[in-house]
Amino acid sequence: MDKSAQFDTWDSDELHEECGVFGIYDFDGNDIASTIYYGLFALQHRGQESCGIAVSDTNGPKGSVKSYKGLGLVNEVFTPESLEGLQGNIGVGHVRYSTAGASNRENTQPLVLNYVKGTLALAHNGNLVNAMELKDKLSYTGAIFQTTIDSEVIAYLIARERLQTRSVEEAVKNAMVKLKGAYSLVIMSPRKLIGARDPFGFHPLCIGKRGNSYILASESTALDTIGADFVRDVEPGEVVMINKDGIHSDLSLAQPTKAKCIFEYIYFARPDSYIDNISVYNSRIMAGRILAQTHPVEADIVVGVPDSGNAAAYGYSLESGIQLATAFVKNSYVGRTFIKPKQSMRESSVRVKLNVIKDVVKGKRVIMIDDSIVRGTTSERIVRMLKNAGASEVHVRISSPPFLYPCYFGVDVPSDDQLIAHNNTVENICDMIGADSLGYLGVDRLSELIEGDKGYCDACFTGNYPIEPPTEDIRGEYDR
Repeated sequence: MDKSAQFDTWDSDELHEECGVFGIYDFDGNDIASTIYYGLFALQHRGQESCGIAVSDTNGPKGSVKSYKGLGLVNEVFTPESLEGLQGNIGVGHVRYSTAGASNRENTQPLVLNYVKGTLALAHNGNLVNAMELKDKLSYTGAIFQTTIDSEVIAYLIARERLQTRSVEEAVKNAMVKLKGAYSLVIMSPRKLIGARDPFGFHPLCIGKRGNSYILASESTALDTIGADFVRDVEPGEVVMINKDGIHSDLSLAQPTKAKCIFEYIYFARPDSYIDNISVYNSRIMAGRILAQTHPVEADIVVGVPDSGNAAAYGYSLESGIQLATAFVKNSYVGRTFIKPKQSMRESSVRVKLNVIKDVVKGKRVIMIDDSIVRGTTSERIVRMLKNAGASEVHVRISSPPFLYPCYFGVDVPSDDQLIAHNNTVENICDMIGADSLGYLGVDRLSELIEGDKGYCDACFTGNYPIEPPTEDIRGEYDR
């Protein structure tokens, strides 16, 4: 596959998380498809290309799973009729973002696997670095793969381990020993709901409770949306099993080294979420404060690029005393059905998504806060939009360090030759995007975003990968 094409989305300078997962077990036997729907709706920001729901009835025949999935947003794929056909009190759901080469219905999740011991429905967030190696081994022992996603590799491993273990949770734990990389899993077996998080804890997973139901979700905001109480985060390396007797935990795979994705706090997670007991909103406020401390400049207003730049802009304003203003109107209705412009029309694609309020910026010295610069194309267009609207100066501040290296753990940071910071100095980038000045968040200040916690992954900024990356970049083939 052409690697240069795999990130060719309509907004090519925007980063994407790979997916969100959700699961629920209602002990009272109530149908839960609509609850999963609303949970996925709250996680839509984590993946906009496909979604799916699989449900079962713990009081019905074992192994009877009903599923529905397709390409599109949650409210595009599901109808009242399709949800009504998903009857059951236990289920899992998934929202997915994929690269251009892997966007097809076969790769949508949850994956439903029928095998000797029954059924498994699996939803996965993350990316394995040893997916190809595992797939080759499984293929030579008879496995036939129907998708190009590494989630199917995980499902096969669990199914094979289940043939030699007493329980599905034990099979999950045994499979985890063979997995290398990032994975937050929600798995449904006929009578159990299981959650698992890789030992590094790259991506989030939390537990909630509503009445006589337990929930697993990528972010706490999904719990808020369905009226559930947050119980706690699933710990890195933990396997959680939920059955009619309650919730059970196995932490035998936990390790001292953690590597939580710092970009969850900077960009991916919704600002109203808490990840590992840390407020995402407060993390972004802190990023803005640090930028004001380390990159001050005389200006009239501070503005954030929606949405993830808004909280950081507020933090910059609080620290600097410079007035916070709203300079952008965002079109919230640009979904996957938006007709992608031709390359010659890239300029219009940004204007469809964002527009500048001229009266706010005209004649003003503007500090523009954004979460990242990937290729620089979008930043250049937004700076130009501000200046065309009459801004006398535009000073760009970025609430993350420069991207220098690709990510192999579930974020589509592209290969280094496509990263503007890889071969350019800050001064060069400033000139390329047309800004009057440019400042990034320092790598040495990242831990302050998560209250001094040192257990995070910053490999996309430093190249210090917590796991040895693959020798071949297969992210276009094996991603969520």
